[in-house]
Amino acid sequence: MSTSKPLSHLLKLARFSSFLTKPCISQVRSVQSSGLVPRPHLFHSPTAHLPRRRIKIHPPIAAPITKDPIGDLTTIQLQTLDPHGVRQNMFSRKNRDAIRPGDILQVRRKTGEPFAGALINIRRRGVDTGFLLRNQLTRVGVEMWFKLYSPSIEGIDLVQRREKRAKRAKLYHMRKPKHDLGSVQNIVTQYVRQRALLRGDRPKEGKHNKR
Repeated sequence: MSTSKPLSHLLKLARFSSFLTKPCISQVRSVQSSGLVPRPHLFHSPTAHLPRRRIKIHPPIAAPITKDPIGDLTTIQLQTLDPHGVRQNMFSRKNRDAIRPGDILQVRRKTGEPFAGALINIRRRGVDTGFLLRNQLTRVGVEMWFKLYSPSIEGIDLVQRREKRAKRAKLYHMRKPKHDLGSVQNIVTQYVRQRALLRGDRPKEGKHNKR
C-alpha cells in the first residue's frame, strides 16, 4: 500500500497556505505606508535622503588628426630649438660632411669656459640627442655629455677631423692609456689662432708681449 497522499489533498493545502499569507502581507504594507514603521534605506549614508547632484557630462574627445602625435610633437620642438636645421645637419647620417666619432670638437657655452675634446659617442634620440667628449685636464681624463639642442650651447666648432674613419660608433677604447689622445689643448689653441687670422682679428697682447 503506497504512503503518498493524493494530488487533490496537496492542492488544497497549497490554496489554504496562500489564503493565510495574503492578509499578512497586505497588513505589513498598510503599516509601512502609514509611516509608523520607517522603511529601510538601500544605502546606509547620512545624505541618502538628500537629492542627488547632477553630474556634468562632457562630450567625447575628438580623435587626433595625425596617426603619430609623438612624431609631430618632436618635429615642432626641433623647429623651435633649431629653426634653420644647422645642428641637425651637423650630426645627420645622411650628410657626408657630418661630424663623426673620433673628431675633435669645441663647445662654446653661454655661461662658463668652452670645453674641447675628442668625440667618442653620439646618442641620437630626437630632441634629447647628445654627444660625449673626452679630454685630459692636468693629466686626468675628463668626459662631458652635451645636449645638441640645449639653449645654453652657443656654438659647436669642428677643430680637427680624424684621419681615418672609425669602424665603431662608440670609441670607448680611447679610455685606455694605449689609445688615449691625451690633452687636445694645443690643437685647439692652434685652431683658434688660425681662425682669428682668417677673420682679421689681432691676437690679444699678453704680459710677455708688452715692452
